[in-house]
Amino acid sequence: MSLRKLGRIDAPRTSHSAFSLAIPGALYRASVRIVGIAVSLGFTFLALPLNAQDGQPTTDENSTVRYPASYFAQFQPYSVNDMLDRIPGISVARGGSNGGGGPGSSGGSNRRGLGSGGDQVLINGRRIAGKDNEGTNQLSRIPASQLDYIEIIRGTSGDLDVRGGNQVINIVLQESEASSSVAYELNTDRYHDGEYQGGVKLSLTGQQGAFNYLLSGEREPRYEYRESRETSILGDGSPNDRINRDQTRDSWPITLSANLGYEFSDRDIAHLNFQLEENNQDTVLDRTTFDDGFESPVIIVDQELLPSENESWEVGGDYEHIFDNGSRFKTLFIVNESEGLFVRERFDLDDFERSKNLFLSSFERNREQIIRSSYTFDLFSEQSIEAGVERAQTILDTSLQLGLQSDERNVSDAFGGLTPIRDANGAVEELRYEYFAIHNWELNNRMSVETTLLYESSTIKQSGDVSQSRDFGFFRPKIDYRFDITPALQLRTTIEKDVAQLSFSDFTASAQNSRGTDDDQNELQGNPDLAQEQSWRYSANLEYRLPDDTGVISSNIFYNEIEDVIGRIDVSIPTQVLSANGNIGKAKSWGLNINSSLRLGILNQPNMLLTAALNLEDSKITDPFTGENRRLSRRGRGRFSYGLRHDIPSYSINWGFNINFGFDGNTVFYDIDKTEEYSGNPSYFSWIEKTQGWGGLTYRFEARDSDERCRNRMRYFDRSLSGAAPQENELSCFDTGAVLAIKVRGTF
Repeated sequence: MSLRKLGRIDAPRTSHSAFSLAIPGALYRASVRIVGIAVSLGFTFLALPLNAQDGQPTTDENSTVRYPASYFAQFQPYSVNDMLDRIPGISVARGGSNGGGGPGSSGGSNRRGLGSGGDQVLINGRRIAGKDNEGTNQLSRIPASQLDYIEIIRGTSGDLDVRGGNQVINIVLQESEASSSVAYELNTDRYHDGEYQGGVKLSLTGQQGAFNYLLSGEREPRYEYRESRETSILGDGSPNDRINRDQTRDSWPITLSANLGYEFSDRDIAHLNFQLEENNQDTVLDRTTFDDGFESPVIIVDQELLPSENESWEVGGDYEHIFDNGSRFKTLFIVNESEGLFVRERFDLDDFERSKNLFLSSFERNREQIIRSSYTFDLFSEQSIEAGVERAQTILDTSLQLGLQSDERNVSDAFGGLTPIRDANGAVEELRYEYFAIHNWELNNRMSVETTLLYESSTIKQSGDVSQSRDFGFFRPKIDYRFDITPALQLRTTIEKDVAQLSFSDFTASAQNSRGTDDDQNELQGNPDLAQEQSWRYSANLEYRLPDDTGVISSNIFYNEIEDVIGRIDVSIPTQVLSANGNIGKAKSWGLNINSSLRLGILNQPNMLLTAALNLEDSKITDPFTGENRRLSRRGRGRFSYGLRHDIPSYSINWGFNINFGFDGNTVFYDIDKTEEYSGNPSYFSWIEKTQGWGGLTYRFEARDSDERCRNRMRYFDRSLSGAAPQENELSCFDTGAVLAIKVRGTF
């Protein structure tokens, strides 16, 4: 019996280029707009007869949908990720857990421990033990030629390595005694300021008997030129100042990863995963301030150097043994570490003379060690139980040095040659144990229920500027019920108690990074008394898969009750109004998600895939400073997106676009001395791709633009004061500009 089958249920810094085109900014932006529109609307006149699809998808008695590799053959895909993009409703399968995310939830690479959830992607029926190096990260690295079939698993089963999501994606690769495949991608991006940067991706996938491997490396540019303009008026309506900011960020992140597996026998298999990342950035911010408080504006010019160094590595692995009676023992582990150093130096520029007036250095080192073991067995023919324990140790070490310009002679090289003002150090450690039991019960061939009982205990110790130890205990039950009303129509409901992972950097003082753009704030205060956000999360999902794989319509409603919400609290001192992240009480959030994905067969275009998604949400919490009811910080009213993908196999061409925008209004960040409301224009992404082009390669052209983003900041002396009125209103907008990209892909 092959362990490949899921479920054991028979499925298993370069400078400007010398040949850079000197396109004026306005003309360049206009050309990008035109190209974006052309790519988005072009080809609609091609009402061409399309090839019939070979190897149609099938749905089994467990509502699992299987797409064989032959289904995608006519599209000539480059990677497994390209295959997934052609499956209707795949955004729902990739959506992860229910409940709208946000406060109180635990997910992503910063989730609490490993748990049974996480990445909803399996490779050969198995979960990849990792956080930054999970199944989703592998999809663009695996060549399409290696695929056997893709499964969209809509039911629950004790055989699944991950649980808790709406659906699970299982990528099953071909079995072979000896095979290997190399995939590569070369790309060049052109930015709106005329900068060119290139990148490369390379992956090697193969199998040699019982040994399989996936090795990959990539170096991708992360360049950005951001123009920002800000206008400020005082509370009485008089002009205050105007600020122009030009910021350039340049980085070349490098990622190396390896995923290795060995099948000792039909009953024993082990995997080892490794990932190394390095991302050093050079950021320069030029700022010109026009002080309008005088008869003639006073011009102040300064510059900030904002370098950062970031390195991380992660090792993960698992071992599984299947006993003669079908029960399973499995152990997973992860060890990771990341280090980040951020430096901020500000200089006054006067007649080309530079005078440093600020030095800020912030260092963080995060370490994590997790091991999770479980035993799964059949209680009865329709029931199974997984029981186990997880141990996780998380450690954060921090340091912060703040130096300011002073007339005193007390200066230090460790503080950038300025006068030391703040020298803070801290360490936070959490040791957590999680005991769990998961009961899966197939009530009949149409209904199943999965019940999770979980208790966790943890101890958080802090040393450095603050020394203390605190103990926590949480009971976290969950019920997941699924009913296949018909093979195409499924109802899923979930009730869950969740606990979010704390950001230990909130415990200690830290530097405001270059994205903060609050010139009046140098550092963020720490709070050693933070507690975890907890929530009860209720959701119901109804999904309908149209006949003959013509589309998917899915709706989800959710309601969350959240305790110990983390927001800004008052930590003021007699000489200064200050805030820090802290627990501000209870909140509620609710909303509706609708996703649709339809093939336009009615227009005789079955290879045109139209997608649309609507998210509506609202929330309620009491503001800790004013006592008024408001929305949660940074949680707006929702988003809407739509897109179109058109495959033209007879010409080996595909093209499409995606447009995404949020509903403006009420997306506000609340603090003791300010509020910030965010708004923006829609962002778009469009492409056109030619497969099997010259040399048998794939050529892809992309255009993307996030367009303008704005922030309206209202400054107060103290919002908690009765009748507090804004002292200043700052309206700023920035634009990172459009990007054009050319990519060349191939395999051998």
